[in-house]
Amino acid sequence: MMSAAASLGALLLWDVDGGLSQIDKFLYSSDTNIKAGALLAVGVLNSGVRNECDPALALLTEYVENKAPANIKMGATLGLGLAYAGSAREEVLELLMPLVADIETSLEVVAMAALSLGLTFVGTCNEDISQALLSVLMERDQQVLQKDTLTRLICLAIGLLYLGKQQEVEVALELAKVLEGPVGLHCTLTLETCAYAGTGNVLKVQRLLELSGEHLAKDEEDEAEVKEPKVTVLDHQSVAALGIAMVAMGEELGSEMSIRAYLHMLQYGDPPVRRAVPLALALLSASNPSNMIVTDTLSKLSHDLDQEVAINAIIGMGITAGGTNHSKVSGNLRSLATYYAKEPGVLFAVRLAQGLTHAGKGLVTLSPHHPDSSGGVCHPVALASLLVVMHICMDFKTIVLGKHHFLLWTLVGAMRPRMLVTVDEELKPLPVPVRVGQKVDVVGLAGRPKQITGFQTHTTPVLLAMGEKAELASDEYLPLSTLIEGVVILRKNPNHVPETKTEKKK
Repeated sequence: MMSAAASLGALLLWDVDGGLSQIDKFLYSSDTNIKAGALLAVGVLNSGVRNECDPALALLTEYVENKAPANIKMGATLGLGLAYAGSAREEVLELLMPLVADIETSLEVVAMAALSLGLTFVGTCNEDISQALLSVLMERDQQVLQKDTLTRLICLAIGLLYLGKQQEVEVALELAKVLEGPVGLHCTLTLETCAYAGTGNVLKVQRLLELSGEHLAKDEEDEAEVKEPKVTVLDHQSVAALGIAMVAMGEELGSEMSIRAYLHMLQYGDPPVRRAVPLALALLSASNPSNMIVTDTLSKLSHDLDQEVAINAIIGMGITAGGTNHSKVSGNLRSLATYYAKEPGVLFAVRLAQGLTHAGKGLVTLSPHHPDSSGGVCHPVALASLLVVMHICMDFKTIVLGKHHFLLWTLVGAMRPRMLVTVDEELKPLPVPVRVGQKVDVVGLAGRPKQITGFQTHTTPVLLAMGEKAELASDEYLPLSTLIEGVVILRKNPNHVPETKTEKKK
């Protein structure tokens, strides 16, 4: 019921004025789940857009401060995180910090508040938040933290604060080393992988490969089983395996090499590593199903004997083909739906992947990279949203098939239109001819070499696939941005000489 109510926000995504009136009636529902879902829907609706009225802050504030039931508090806090992701709004900090600091608050509400803070202040290196979240991990009962799978979200929230910031994470890393046991290991690795995400740092990749390749000695495992069946749900090896993709992504050669390393891991890795590999492959080619090695490997893994590997492979297929309507992937998913017809958990993953493949009827992208930038120009909020979903899927059965399924809505933070729309200076649509073709790497070439190849001329609006680049076909208008993607404002070129009729005929 909570996810169903929240889905209204996704259906009406970015239409703040029209959407709020439709969500409003569910805010007065007597059922707490529907009310919580409606609060989350408000956050989903405002994700990625800014409105001068700030409706999300106005509507959600009272539910965070009041003594509301846990699920309503979770819906409101997560809604705030989605609505203000990447904005670093001080009001959100003032609202959510008391929730995190209060020792009486339940761990699930703290995890949602932490995640919202991580999304809102992504890449800001905010020390107050990181220290508050680290003190949560230090002060709470270690046994409880180890057994609660939502602890991973608190660790991830600290990591998101330092996303892509490299050395600036050192102070937080030293503090995290104070934590002992599985929680400490999980936290330090999450911090490190987030800080070096998209940097292509070879030394970090080597260290993570070493951690992923370790085999726990059999006798140690047997001893552990005798003492206590399963002490922790946190696993550092799966974080290390995912971290390789995070560090190598956005750079062609690094991505190819890490894909080869993953294929070896599938053969020799321990179960936690094998479970993380499909997610890592999906992260390397999000909304880019043209890489056949990735799509074929995921298709193969979707029939794996380990059901968790199969589930992650299915979701990986959905992320790889996200918003592309890819015919081969959608055909594979249809056959998987009949294959897993009697397994409700796996069937749910198949339906989810089908939804992602056809997201926005094929008009949106989940990729954290700009379409024509192989240099790794990254969209931090989109990457953060994808990472949240990856970490949730590491324990899909407990989190998504349990009662925290609504966390999947964080994926809307990664959704952006993949259309190129041109408008005039008054923001009215302005159809102009553009050439769309495959991007050519012209770095270091002399003169003015051609930047695209195999192009076709279309009139805007047009769809851009991954690796495609657009350029204006005439010099009648000048773009006001260097990147021709998304919404581009055009200005009339004062030096333009219109063609005569005879020149047009030629």
